[in-house]
Amino acid sequence: MAAPVLVTGAGGFAGSHLLELLAEDRRESDNTNQSGLIGWHRPGKTPPAMPCVRWDAIDLLDRAAVADAIRRHRPAAVYHCAGAAHVGRAWDSVTSTFAVNVRGTHHLLDALRAASLSPVVLVPSSAMIYRPSTTPIAEDHDLVPPNPYGLSKLAQEMLAVRALADGIDVRIGRAFNHVGPRQDPAFAASGFARQIVEIEAGRHEPRIVVGNLSAQREVTDVRDTVRAYRAIVERGSSGRPYNVSSGRAYPIGEILGRLVAKARVPVQVRVDVARFRPNDIPVLVGDWSRIRDEIGWTPSIPLEQTLDDMLEYWRSQTR
Repeated sequence: MAAPVLVTGAGGFAGSHLLELLAEDRRESDNTNQSGLIGWHRPGKTPPAMPCVRWDAIDLLDRAAVADAIRRHRPAAVYHCAGAAHVGRAWDSVTSTFAVNVRGTHHLLDALRAASLSPVVLVPSSAMIYRPSTTPIAEDHDLVPPNPYGLSKLAQEMLAVRALADGIDVRIGRAFNHVGPRQDPAFAASGFARQIVEIEAGRHEPRIVVGNLSAQREVTDVRDTVRAYRAIVERGSSGRPYNVSSGRAYPIGEILGRLVAKARVPVQVRVDVARFRPNDIPVLVGDWSRIRDEIGWTPSIPLEQTLDDMLEYWRSQTR
């Protein structure tokens, strides 16, 4: 029996979309081995039933539980999607952000070493490890994180690079901003979409309260992002980082305007300066030439489809 593929954080935003992608790959290849895919989720959460997926409740901060699960599963590949992902929350939750992103990653890599395993491990890093720039950022740009979240992701990368010496084939995907269905509404685009749907349902007054609308961000669809993760595992080079980006940024106000235009009822917008993040970066856009030229990945889902799907997701949650 072939060794399984492990997805940590499989109940989360990117992790759940990745798990669906990998499960679809197996269905298309007629591989219905129930032990073929392992999804780790937070204890206390109930994950959805999925074909080809076996779920395991694992707390990454429980070193013994992580080690035991790795000994049982003995994965051939690991997509390490678990972690704290919100830049704004990290300012107020520095300790927990570092615990999950750094100590949790250490526990995972240490468990692989202890089990004498040498799988391919994809570590999804972040564009927030780079020094801010108003021009597209390439992988050789200065690594100077502007916030606690970025610092935790850079430390996570350093742990991953150190694991190369232990024979663990680490690949790194530095994801820029990605959005889509099932994203936490604490993130701007998803939060806008949910507020619009709640206004449509008559649950709130017809007004969206927002923060900084001038900041420019990429809005790559999460389903394209997880395709990039799969491509890096399949065709990437060991230890080499790849920007997962589209090379195009949009003002947050434009994203909001497009969503409001799709609303089924009139919606007003009010700016609340209390929602501005400290040291908010004005522009964040990546140079994606490396992943395009070396691996052959390109984003394919148009922005309008992403926004439509986000609205439909939230509408399905309010019925």
